[in-house]
Amino acid sequence: MAFAGRWETETQEGYDAFCKVLGIPDDVIERGRDYKLITEVTQDGKDFTWTLLYPANAKVTNKFTIGKEADMETIGGKKFKATVQMEGGKLSVTFPNYHHTSEISGGKLIEVNTLT
Repeated sequence: MAFAGRWETETQEGYDAFCKVLGIPDDVIERGRDYKLITEVTQDGKDFTWTLLYPANAKVTNKFTIGKEADMETIGGKKFKATVQMEGGKLSVTFPNYHHTSEISGGKLIEVNTLT
């Protein structure tokens, strides 16, 4: 249950380039640059609910079970199927256009998105 909790973005790198690849308009990128994204995670064994909270009460929620295919949605609203894996304490999943990993380190949620 290491991932369960409410996490707030502290720092981010490569935000503009990442958003542009996802097709997010420049005005939305500008408004979101300094926003502290909130990530809420509930975990029951291998079952997760992962919710991202954005400004103006917008949110994206993905529910998944480690090792099983699940219906997912991107930040931009694109729906797809993916399988989240757990390797060495890190969650790993491939989204359209990027690969996402998450881990808890030093009491913080560390998320890395790598463009594909």
